[in-house]
Amino acid sequence: MSTVTLTEALIEFPDNRLLIDLCGPYDGHLTAIETALDIQIVRRGNVLVLLGEEAAQSRAKEVLQALYLRLEGGKDVGPADVDRELRMGGSEEDTGTRDGDQLEMPVGNRIEIKTRKKLVEPRTDAQKAYVQSLFDNELAFGIGPAGTGKTYLAVAVGVSMFIQGHVDKIILCRPAVEAGERLGFLPGTQEEKVDPYMQPLYDALNDFLPGKQLAKLKEEKTIEIAPLAFMRGRTLSNAYVVLDEAQNATTMQMKMFLTRLGEGSRMVITGDRTQIDLPRGVPSGLWDAERLLKSVPKISFNYFTSKDVVRHPLVAAIIEAYEADTEAG
Repeated sequence: MSTVTLTEALIEFPDNRLLIDLCGPYDGHLTAIETALDIQIVRRGNVLVLLGEEAAQSRAKEVLQALYLRLEGGKDVGPADVDRELRMGGSEEDTGTRDGDQLEMPVGNRIEIKTRKKLVEPRTDAQKAYVQSLFDNELAFGIGPAGTGKTYLAVAVGVSMFIQGHVDKIILCRPAVEAGERLGFLPGTQEEKVDPYMQPLYDALNDFLPGKQLAKLKEEKTIEIAPLAFMRGRTLSNAYVVLDEAQNATTMQMKMFLTRLGEGSRMVITGDRTQIDLPRGVPSGLWDAERLLKSVPKISFNYFTSKDVVRHPLVAAIIEAYEADTEAG
């Protein structure tokens, strides 16, 4: 019967204040690493002692050093960052812009999107590739489960492009499928009726723009948030346009939306093929667009999985459980 040899390894951190942030409230970050890697971490001054198998020690060192570098760079470390490093760490690569006339994007191991209120950092390799494609292509698709940052990152890039002057306006839209005929029975004006369905887009914008500025831009129609049906008959020039929840657009609606693309504009289509709310027998326009446009040059398709979920770690587990059940069925 083989025995497992536990050894002791030391890792020193020069800045004790940063080490406190690295450990997290009530050493919560260390506890998460211990649980994930089956290792024990003991703090002695500015040194962390790692007790466990050598492979686990090596992995723990990678995670701790990556998080410490993040703190040295002036960024916060939260539970989501710890979870990301545990799931995705060790695969950071230098990412830059490609040849040709490209929009300005920060270069380096950590891609950042600058908005008025915060710097937004894609956390996984798939998110990094997605952000890169949003800068590189006039038409990009982001397809994957909830919580993977598809819409959030798309809106962040749109705000960044708007701030840099690459586009004159931002237009965000969604199909109001859930409302259907019931929309007419809701109280209020047309805008008040559809606002609940647009709330995720408002939430993203509120993260990136000060409230007063956002209100002013909305009043001036420089930023628009509207149902997909409102796009009919328009030509969208010099605009950054996002279609969210695209799996709930019909084939005709998707074609209508895609043909709105005007000079100097960018379009992003995001969706989750597992959450289609269209009536039975009505095909999803997202599925058709993917099938018909996959081979068209200068259109990018970016895919996410449960590994890219950046919400609560349980969300990833829930998605994986449903995916496993679908495959079993």
